Amino acid sequence: MTKNLKPKSLLVASAMAAALTLSAVPAVQAKGKAEKCYGIVKAGQNDCATATTSCAGTATKDGQSDSWIYVPKGTCAKIIGSSLKSGK
Repeated sequence: MTKNLKPKSLLVASAMAAALTLSAVPAVQAKGKAEKCYGIVKAGQNDCATATTSCAGTATKDGQSDSWIYVPKGTCAKIIGSSLKSGK
């Protein structure tokens, strides 16, 4: 049986998947195999400045289109609601 998920549930599930990949990101980032993934960050969990904030951890809302986190290359395209470009 297939369940239909609401868009908000899909966003939360996608963000959870991204969070699970974060533990591997520092090593991957050091080797240049990471990419910035926009629009999936929980409030206060962004990796760096956004168009509206000046430093990491200052995103003001979940799914903010200009906030990003590093994920292993190729991962961002698999996350619903994500983008490789800033929404602002």
